[in-house]
Amino acid sequence: MIQIQPIQNSDNVALTHIVRQALKAYQLDIPGTAYFDPELSDLSSFYQASSKRQYFVAKSDNGVLLGGNGIAEYDMTNQVAELQKLYLIQSARGHHLSYQLLDAAISFAKGAGYKKVYLETHHNLKAAIHTYHKYGFTELDHPLNKGTHSAMDRFFVISI
Repeated sequence: MIQIQPIQNSDNVALTHIVRQALKAYQLDIPGTAYFDPELSDLSSFYQASSKRQYFVAKSDNGVLLGGNGIAEYDMTNQVAELQKLYLIQSARGHHLSYQLLDAAISFAKGAGYKKVYLETHHNLKAAIHTYHKYGFTELDHPLNKGTHSAMDRFFVISI
């Protein structure tokens, strides 16, 4: 049984490794991606700093961290959150775990008062793009605002 729960300080090191390994596997260990985000090594502090943010981790029965995803402020004027850092270890991919993490993130976003969730991704991440389409996100032909991840070239939004 997989458990989805809010991030804890003890999850930081493993999550940093998961995000960086996944990005490196797709040749995205480059500037303009989450690989170089300043908060990456301490995600728990970043997400715990605001009631409008939350990061969810997925853990196996024996406590192995499988991955996670987060929600944070994007455009508060228009009540838009950003889905951030949805990454899984290799062995956890292909088992619909992304959908469980998305469910947790979207539920949190609704409860936090957001009306839409936006995300940025890269064309190399074909499985992620498939997941976002299947989940109900609509693809945009441009970013909503000027984002911090300049290497990203695919943009999605969902109304919640």
